[in-house]
Amino acid sequence: MKRLLYLLLLIVIAAPVVARGQGLAVVAKKEEERRKAVRQAGKVYTNGDLKADITKTPPQGPAATAVPPAPSTEVPSVNLPGGKVEDEPEKKDQAYWSTRLNATRAALERSRIFADALQSRLNALTADIVSRDDPAQRSQLELERQRAVAELDRVKREMAEQTKAIGDIEEEARKAGVPPGWLRAG
Repeated sequence: MKRLLYLLLLIVIAAPVVARGQGLAVVAKKEEERRKAVRQAGKVYTNGDLKADITKTPPQGPAATAVPPAPSTEVPSVNLPGGKVEDEPEKKDQAYWSTRLNATRAALERSRIFADALQSRLNALTADIVSRDDPAQRSQLELERQRAVAELDRVKREMAEQTKAIGDIEEEARKAGVPPGWLRAG
């Protein structure tokens, strides 16, 4: 009796799955037939087509009395070797200047924090070297200290470059006639 019950339960569960699979096969076959019946792909519209259509048909209704937009001064994108596309030049508005300057200031702040951490590491290594009796351990710590000194020197050079970059950005902005308020930290 249990076997019959299990068999009946299996049939009840499996029947919808089999029926659904057949439905998908039918749908796939119909879609394939539909695609074969379509001979020509739909029209592909480009920006050039849209601009040409706009200039051909005058606007209708209440918008017809509106002032037409000024002619576009867009710089077309240029395809460069390697598949790269050169976009139009960036607009140098307040967002451009503040983003550029704030990014450089943030990089300088990260470098300062890193330099402080390296200096703390140097102080700890120096104290550790003095307190060690084993010459092998001392030499290993001295190597680590030398690496930390070299890294601190690199970070200090990087900080000097970032400080100069901030000055260069401020000078460039001044020459471009940017209002000073655009360059304030935000």
